[in-house]
Amino acid sequence: MTDDELFNALDLDGDGVLGREELYRVACCLGWHWHQARIYALLDFMTIHTPLSREIFIACMDRIKRDPDGVFGSVLELSPHRVEVCHACGSGELREKHSETGSTFSGYGRDAGRIGNRLNDVLGEQVAGEYADVLAQLNVSRHMVRLDETALLIIDPQRSFTAGEWMWSIGPAGVLEVMPIQEALVNCASLLTAIYHRLEVMFTRCPFPPQSYGWDDGLETVIDPGQHYFIKPGNNVLLPRSNGFREWVQALIASGRKKLVMGGCTLNSCLRVSSQETRNNFLNEGLEVVVDLSLCGARASNYVKSPAFNGMSAVEAAIREMIASGIVMAEQVEWI
Repeated sequence: MTDDELFNALDLDGDGVLGREELYRVACCLGWHWHQARIYALLDFMTIHTPLSREIFIACMDRIKRDPDGVFGSVLELSPHRVEVCHACGSGELREKHSETGSTFSGYGRDAGRIGNRLNDVLGEQVAGEYADVLAQLNVSRHMVRLDETALLIIDPQRSFTAGEWMWSIGPAGVLEVMPIQEALVNCASLLTAIYHRLEVMFTRCPFPPQSYGWDDGLETVIDPGQHYFIKPGNNVLLPRSNGFREWVQALIASGRKKLVMGGCTLNSCLRVSSQETRNNFLNEGLEVVVDLSLCGARASNYVKSPAFNGMSAVEAAIREMIASGIVMAEQVEWI
C-alpha cells in the first residue's frame, strides 16, 4: 500500500484531512494493534489540535523511511504544536489568568491518612505496613512547593495500565496487580481537578494500540482534550531526543520554574529512570526533581519483599536508588 493509499484508507469522510477522532475510529475499525501502535502514537500526536493534510501526512511517511530512528526520529519535529510546547513553556502560560492565592492542595486530601494506611485494602495490611515503615525509616514525608515555581509531569496515565493491554498482559492477576496504579491515578485526578488550570502540567504517553492509548478513564474528563504530551516509547522521558521534553524543561527553567514534581506509573521503572535522567541532565541548571509517592503506583507484587532485591521490595529498592541519586522523595506534595 502506498502512502497515498494509506491516507485514503484513514480519511474516513474523504475531506482530504485526517482528524484525531477520525483517526481513532478508523484505526479501531481496521483492527490496528501492536504492529501499528508506534505509527498510531505519532499520528495522534500530530493531530492534537489540527487535522493532518494529505501533503503533510505523505511528507511524514517519507521522512520516517529516510530516518534511521524511524517513527520516533525527526518526524516528531514536524508536529504543528511542538514549537508551542518547547518555546512557550507548555500549557501553564495559558492558565496564569486563573491563578489564586492562599490555598494548599494535595493529591488526595490533607486529612486522608498516610500512604501505608490508604493502601491497606490494595496491598494487604502486612505489605502496606512494611511500605509505610520504609518511608518512615527513610524520612520520606510531605513536601511543600509553590505553584509559581514548580511544574508537574505525570508519567503515562493511560488506560493501558489500569484497564487495557498492559494490565491484560499480566494475566489473570492483572486486575489485582494494577490496583496501586489505579489508586495513584485517582489521586492524580483529584489533584488536577483542584489545580489543573493553575499549574504548569505536562504528561507522557507510551505507544499502545488505539483502545489502550488514551488517558485512564478517571482522567479522561479531567484532562483537556487538546492537552499536549510527550511520546515516551521506553522508561526514559528524555528519549526520543526529538519528543520536546528537553526543550520544555529548558523553558521551565528560563521562566523561573526550577522544581519539577513527577508522578504516574510505574514507580520502579519509568518514574525511577525518568526522574534520575532528568536530574542528571539538568543538574547544572539547578533543577530540583521531586517524586510525589501519593501520585505514583506500581504493580502490587512490586511492593512485596523479594530475594531479587536483597530482601527489599522492588519499590523500596527504587525509592532508595532515587534518594541516593539526589531525587527528593515526598510522601505527598502540597501546593501553595
